[in-house]
Amino acid sequence: MSAAGAEFSAAGGDLPAGGDATVLSVAIRAKTYRPKGAEPVEAVRDLAFAVGRGEIVCLIGPSGAGKTTTLRILLGLDPDFEGRVAGAEGAGMVFQEPRLLPWRSVEHNVRLGLPRPERGARDLDALFERLGLGPWRARYPGALSLGMQRRVALARALASGPRVLVLDEPFVSLDDAAAAGLRALVVDAVDTAGTSVLMVTHNVAEAIAVADRLLLVSKRPASLVADVALDRPRGARDRAWADATRQALAQRHPEVIAE
Repeated sequence: MSAAGAEFSAAGGDLPAGGDATVLSVAIRAKTYRPKGAEPVEAVRDLAFAVGRGEIVCLIGPSGAGKTTTLRILLGLDPDFEGRVAGAEGAGMVFQEPRLLPWRSVEHNVRLGLPRPERGARDLDALFERLGLGPWRARYPGALSLGMQRRVALARALASGPRVLVLDEPFVSLDDAAAAGLRALVVDAVDTAGTSVLMVTHNVAEAIAVADRLLLVSKRPASLVADVALDRPRGARDRAWADATRQALAQRHPEVIAE
């Protein structure tokens, strides 16, 4: 699924500073819902961040804080906000649910992630092989487990070779093994293609395992509480380090992370 535009704004707004390596910048000054017959609800306020090339950034915050609203804004799905977004054009998107067409084969579902002129022509053999979907190309989503359906959704998001991959709780409700397998595929996309990743998750342990940076956001209206760099290489993050990192975060930011 692709974003609506490379750069769009509403009522102006300054983007976070970044060098040549910055691929996505978000600066949401305000987002307020105004339902008929009810009081306005402020969902996001003064939330600004950037994502660098080949970087995995995880957005963590309480339920209902405005994280999914933030993703909708940066993807161009919700233009009614104050602020500015740059670099989201052509972003690959993986939602909480796989959102596959049950009457289309796995291969057809993946090809729907390509621009229309390329859907029948591009060679996707390497992508199917890398994601372990080769034997399933002609199957239909109903024949797949939830974990495999999410692999298909990830393949669809990666099919066009996006610079930025946006993930909204992509591993929720999966068992540990299936979630670990999908996380490894996301890391592989970063390592092999230099893809940048912005992922919303409630799973702090998951974020600590894969992220280069954590963006901690407050309860609604969402605003940035902390931008935390995780400097230890992913392959060297053992259980003791991960537990100590979570405990330190919980002590500093108990409003976002529970011990």
